[in-house]
Amino acid sequence: MEAYRTQNRFLNSEIHQVTKIWRKAAEKEKALLTKCAYLQARNCQVESKYLAGLQKLQEALGDEPSKCSELLRQLIQEALQWEAGEASADGIELSPISQYDEYGFLTVPDYEVEDLKLLAKIQALEVRSHHLLGLEAVDRPLRERWAALDELVPSAELKQLLRGGVPREHRPRVWRWLVHLRVQHMHTPGCYQELLSRGRAREQPAARQIELDLNRTFPNNKHFTCPTSSFPDKLRRVLLAFSWQNPTIGYCQGLNRLAAIALLVLEEEESAFWCLVAIVETIMPADYYCNTLTASQVDQRVLQDLLSEKLPRLMAHLGQHHVDLSLITFNWFLVVFADSLISNILLQVWDAFLYEGTKVLFRYALAIFKYNEKEILRLQNSLEIYQYLRFFTKTISNSRKLMNIAFNDMNPFRMKQLRQLRIIHRERLEAELQELEQLKAEYLERQTFQGRAVAEGCASEDEGEGEA
Repeated sequence: MEAYRTQNRFLNSEIHQVTKIWRKAAEKEKALLTKCAYLQARNCQVESKYLAGLQKLQEALGDEPSKCSELLRQLIQEALQWEAGEASADGIELSPISQYDEYGFLTVPDYEVEDLKLLAKIQALEVRSHHLLGLEAVDRPLRERWAALDELVPSAELKQLLRGGVPREHRPRVWRWLVHLRVQHMHTPGCYQELLSRGRAREQPAARQIELDLNRTFPNNKHFTCPTSSFPDKLRRVLLAFSWQNPTIGYCQGLNRLAAIALLVLEEEESAFWCLVAIVETIMPADYYCNTLTASQVDQRVLQDLLSEKLPRLMAHLGQHHVDLSLITFNWFLVVFADSLISNILLQVWDAFLYEGTKVLFRYALAIFKYNEKEILRLQNSLEIYQYLRFFTKTISNSRKLMNIAFNDMNPFRMKQLRQLRIIHRERLEAELQELEQLKAEYLERQTFQGRAVAEGCASEDEGEGEA
């Protein structure tokens, strides 16, 4: 018996020693991975500065052909083609860093802009550097404040916390509470399952369009592109249920992306469904997603007014080059920036949006242009400006800077002013639509009259031929 005890003590001691060794190895590996991420981030920063230097040289030399400009062109071409994965010619490989973030989005977007690839890569490297260094992680004091917040109650403190961003571990709970605030008057137990049952009983007219849009939802997110993922099926059910819940809208392109963001954060289908209901039926104006998109058009005109007030120099520059910003910004509002911002900044926008409403959209739209104002002012023709506007939102990497612009630099920003501008532009738009309908009716009337005249003329000719 004593021998067994001795053997047991020995084995326990060995297990303890092995556990200590394993912990030390794990800590060492973690430290090495952190160091590797830091080195890769520093490499991104150095490469970004190198490319920025090449860009300034290119601007200084201009378009005149010379040996220097040809050499510079070759250096830029090589820099654009170089990828970190191709740099291991000596067989040394850096520790792998996931190309996806915690929500499944690609950490660095794939740009397709031809004439601005150099600028795109410079700013993409900055995004990559921020991601590797974790500069956008919520700081410890803010995390502690969220952890200490046992009960969620509407307050000025909560508003400030939401504007600063909700830590990932708290976001599902916080979003469920925010959604419940919006839909508690219409939420009934079993409602979602009943809507799904209705969909199984008979076909929804919007089902075909929903099916087409499923494959177009976030092609840069692994949860919606992986063949074995359950997310597309969940998304289909959420959208079909909503089309039965709100037959006036049924389905509108863009709702798929709103529901997809809700699914990525909340994961549960029913929670995502009620989040979509909260956005469409309680936060956005009533006719935002109707056939005419009336309220969406109104908001674009309101945004133009606010941009002219807050950023007059930028608007004068865009006006000089005949740039129509609504071609870019219309979709921002329709899908609450879902296609435009990198995920950590996007979700911070949604944190505030679900609590404060549509005013947040205007604040962030203004902030995005302010954040990139200097870059846009450097561009001197409409083609370059439009190309830059296609991707520039994805290059924003500093969420704290963007938030400060949105909620501090853009002040004063009163809801009363926003309501008044909406009323003014709605009246103008409805008058324009009414005039358009009147012109259309007059045109149809003329066409009908001319058609009758032609028909009567043909009939009289036939009668004349018969008499002959």
